[in-house]
Amino acid sequence: MVDPQSQKAFPVSWDQFHRDARALAWRLAGAGPFEAIVCITRGGLVPAAIVARELGTRVIETVSIASYHDYQTQGGLKVLKTVAESILATGGQGVLVIDDLVDTGATARVVREMLPKAHFAAVYAKPQGRPMVDTFITEVSQDTWIYFPWDMGLAFQPPIAKETAG
Repeated sequence: MVDPQSQKAFPVSWDQFHRDARALAWRLAGAGPFEAIVCITRGGLVPAAIVARELGTRVIETVSIASYHDYQTQGGLKVLKTVAESILATGGQGVLVIDDLVDTGATARVVREMLPKAHFAAVYAKPQGRPMVDTFITEVSQDTWIYFPWDMGLAFQPPIAKETAG
């Protein structure tokens, strides 16, 4: 993973994220019904809540896999919390797996091994991870760093074009 400071910045506001998550729900409405949602924590918690509301899904489970260890670099994957046994037993049949972003696809690959029959969705997808999801809303380039609203405070944003000397 490249240092986020050298990547393209893609800041996402709460309003934009909510619109994108609702758009994801619209796309998913025809793919269900889903008996349960499994969100990949932590990023999948917010879109899972929005999609669950829109689709009327009451059962929400989590799987916790650590991949970004310092908010800048991806390290080895570690399953911190697995999915409930009742959901694992079905192989994911009738289950929707949600995350905020599929980047390299490494995290999704681990969850797909747990739930091979599940439908995988992400709000945002990068080219390397895109094959790992069935449904997404927005594709961004691999060298883009998405700044999610829960990771930001209000602060000055420098312009895209850097000032030139002279």
